[in-house]
Amino acid sequence: MSTGPGAHSAPAPTTHDPRKSSMFSSLTVRNYRLFFVGQVVSNIGTWMQRIAQDWLVLSLTGSATAVGVTTALQFLPMLLFGLYGGVLVDRLPKRRALLFTQSAMGATGVALAALTLTGHVQVWHVYLAAFVVGLATVVDNPARQSFVSEMVGPDQLQNAVSLNSANFQSARLVGPAVAGVMITGVGTGWAFLANGLSFVAPLIGLMMMRARELYVVERAPRAKGQLREGLNYVAGRPELIWTIVLAGFVSTFGFNFPVFLSAFADDVFHAGAGSYSLFNTLMAVGSLAGALLAARRGTARMRVLLAGAVAFGTLEIVAAIAPSLWLFALLMVPIGMFGMTVNVTANSSIQVSTDPAMRGRVMALYMMVFMGGAPVGAPIAGWVTDAYGVRAGLASGGAIAAAAAVTIGLVLARVGNLRLSVGWNHGHPHVRFVPREAQEQLAAAA
Repeated sequence: MSTGPGAHSAPAPTTHDPRKSSMFSSLTVRNYRLFFVGQVVSNIGTWMQRIAQDWLVLSLTGSATAVGVTTALQFLPMLLFGLYGGVLVDRLPKRRALLFTQSAMGATGVALAALTLTGHVQVWHVYLAAFVVGLATVVDNPARQSFVSEMVGPDQLQNAVSLNSANFQSARLVGPAVAGVMITGVGTGWAFLANGLSFVAPLIGLMMMRARELYVVERAPRAKGQLREGLNYVAGRPELIWTIVLAGFVSTFGFNFPVFLSAFADDVFHAGAGSYSLFNTLMAVGSLAGALLAARRGTARMRVLLAGAVAFGTLEIVAAIAPSLWLFALLMVPIGMFGMTVNVTANSSIQVSTDPAMRGRVMALYMMVFMGGAPVGAPIAGWVTDAYGVRAGLASGGAIAAAAAVTIGLVLARVGNLRLSVGWNHGHPHVRFVPREAQEQLAAAA
């Protein structure tokens, strides 16, 4: 087994000089460029289906809890089987695995479109489709995450991870807007059909890749105890375990936007699908900005992760008490930016810190916690929304996310014997943790 990132990576025939890196430097790699373009198209379709799916369930049932159940079913397989998916990804050729999972998700979108367009759709059909997509995601997510390193190599990994998030959020700008037009104009079925057909693009991109230009990563042989090995690996790395714990709190309690935004649009502001689409679009603007800033920043630091989580939770509390639709909508931009800061910083720091032979299992654990929190958080958010109102649901989720970040920051400071240092740098406040011993030695010398 390798001893660090890149130890089993053989450089591809065409290499990239890390000194010439830029915000979009990983797009100079042909295989990654094909992957990136295919994912843009597919992600647009995915966002269209998310909006259409949530609105269809709300239309069929009139219940925010039912929307939460749909979200929970889509992420439940990751919670139940995510770790086993990571074991499979470490054993399988990742490009071949992605061809299968992307095909399965495209077929599910087409099937749901057929039921909706023929007028036979029922809420249990949507539940089933969400669960099937979740099953495919068990393998698809860790495969896509870990396949990035095989396309771009270790030098461009963090930049590519950030651009993946920017890719997803760019599609989020288009998908909800198109979905809103299609839902109000021709119905939800056409949005489902567009999503199913959109998977043709990533399939073509995967088939056009040049295998000889992929970075070679040794696949784990089939053996007993690989799941336990992956868990022990994470447990022995504080920089991994605390990042995953924080991501779990934020995603479980703060990222229940399908429940919150649909309820704000329908129940609080008494608007239609267009306003729900607007909320998602403005959040995507902030998320895209957060992803691009992460790509430009180039490094993933724990203090950035903690500060982003505190800001994200605090802004959710502020949005929960927003008195008007337009103020609430505008707050979606910074909420999206700080939410994406948490997502990208956690994702890239975990990938960079993980042994390539373990990356599938570690990313599966991360995605299981990050995405698998929805089966726990979404029904709770839906219940709080139905029982106490959506404002209470959003505020409580933000409070839990911010409190988790503060608590983990204090725990890390105590374990690392650090203290909080507040000062000014070029006219701006500068907050960081510094070694307590160094501060005490400086005071003694003075």
